[in-house]
Amino acid sequence: MLDMQSSVRVEDFHFPAGSAQLSARLYLPAGTPRVAVVINSATGVPREYYQHFASWLAAERGMACLTYDYRDFGHSLRGPLAASTATMSDWALLDMPAAYTEMQRRFPGLPLWVIGHSVGGMLGPLQPGIEPIARMICVCSGLVHHSDHPWPYQALARLFWFGHAPLLVKTLGYLPGRAIGFGTDLPSGVYWEWRRWCTTPGAYLSETGTRLPKPDWGRSGAQVDLFACADDDTIPPECVWRLADLYGNSARRHLLRPKEHGVREIGHLGAFARRNVALWPRLIAP
Repeated sequence: MLDMQSSVRVEDFHFPAGSAQLSARLYLPAGTPRVAVVINSATGVPREYYQHFASWLAAERGMACLTYDYRDFGHSLRGPLAASTATMSDWALLDMPAAYTEMQRRFPGLPLWVIGHSVGGMLGPLQPGIEPIARMICVCSGLVHHSDHPWPYQALARLFWFGHAPLLVKTLGYLPGRAIGFGTDLPSGVYWEWRRWCTTPGAYLSETGTRLPKPDWGRSGAQVDLFACADDDTIPPECVWRLADLYGNSARRHLLRPKEHGVREIGHLGAFARRNVALWPRLIAP
């Protein structure tokens, strides 16, 4: 492997997404890039989590890769979190398309790839601005109901949606994720929308045509690949396949089993962990 530290250039900047300014980091190969990639993060996962994968894309695959934080999260947080009005649908319908536009502006003429992790790929069929996407790769993205989780994880999910977490959000005006072991704090609007989708059969589909646009991936001619992980308790494979149906009959479905790739575990977050670098060529294979 190349020394990714010495062969990758990094640029930090902000780009507009409606009324918000999003904090971004761009990873550039030493030569001219051949593909422009946007990584849409999972819920509560900061852009830094993807730095090793983004560096690998730049150093070993010659791709320009954008990582960024959604509005009112991570480096994009401006002001008190309790004052935020951001929602999960703002992230999906405003911030993600703004990232696509930014990469098109910077790299006109290059194929645009989107790699969505969890929520980063979940609302793709509803988004504006998908027409220029040449390839969509969804990793652990799916339509999940809290009853879909295996036990004992389901007990934790029920506690998160019906136990102490909603009480704390009502009291504090935001989700104190660090304090309750979730990992990161989130705006209340993100939590409530996320909760509603994960406790309603059909997830966000019950709101399409009213609160949300109707799914229409047919606007895009992009190749779509959806990856489920056999050991993912957060978004089990059957939830990924539900989302695959929204992407259409041509969407390709892939099941990742840790042992087949020589790794101990993948789970919901591990596909982008540095310890699982053996998976990365599989995620972007033709």
